[in-house]
Amino acid sequence: MVIRYTAPTTSLQSQTGYSQEYMKYILALLIVIVIAAGLVFSGNGEHASDAPVTGLPWQIDILPNGNTRVFGIEPGQTPLATAIEQLGNDMELAIIAAPGEPGTLEAYYSHYSAGPITGKLILVMDTPAEVLTAMRGRAFQEGGTRRHRLHPDDLPVAYRTPVRAITFMPSFNLDEAIARDRFGTPAETIQVNAQQKHLLYPDKGLDLILNTDSRELLQYLQPQAFSRHRAALQPQSAGEE
Repeated sequence: MVIRYTAPTTSLQSQTGYSQEYMKYILALLIVIVIAAGLVFSGNGEHASDAPVTGLPWQIDILPNGNTRVFGIEPGQTPLATAIEQLGNDMELAIIAAPGEPGTLEAYYSHYSAGPITGKLILVMDTPAEVLTAMRGRAFQEGGTRRHRLHPDDLPVAYRTPVRAITFMPSFNLDEAIARDRFGTPAETIQVNAQQKHLLYPDKGLDLILNTDSRELLQYLQPQAFSRHRAALQPQSAGEE
């Protein structure tokens, strides 16, 4: 008599604990999740690219109190600490002064960018003369330069000091046609000399300086202080005539 041995058979369900139909359901669910995740990330990217760019040099807000705000800073009001929160702390803070000059306390951003616009940004502090003199007496002068690094004890006072003026030096060429297109028609134009012209926008607190032999400069001031700034330009202009 021949005895035949037949191996027991087991189904996929007994081996894995899951039916084929259940595994297909899990696979389909994973595919749906992956596709949905891709759409979400794609949608977020499109939303980010459509977001308006802020901090551009011609985006000057005229406030109800007559002041202006540019780069997120209100000249004459915003303290340095708040400006740093807005622009970042990647800057150099120092008193800039030549021998025999009182100098100014400045925060220098060597790489400012807003969307496609790049350049250098300088914040000039509204530091009382006696405070600035005391700071300079404690500062560390970098050998052979006009730069005086503040003593650590003077940093809290510097951070509380309001920004008096802003100077922006764009990395691109800014001619008069582009300036008028972006900022509008100036209230006054002063030709200082053959190389330099000032486009004045008193209500915006802006002096846009065009240079044929160097980079253009955009100086932002508190509008209330603009008449004094404009008067300082007149002797230069008269001297060239």
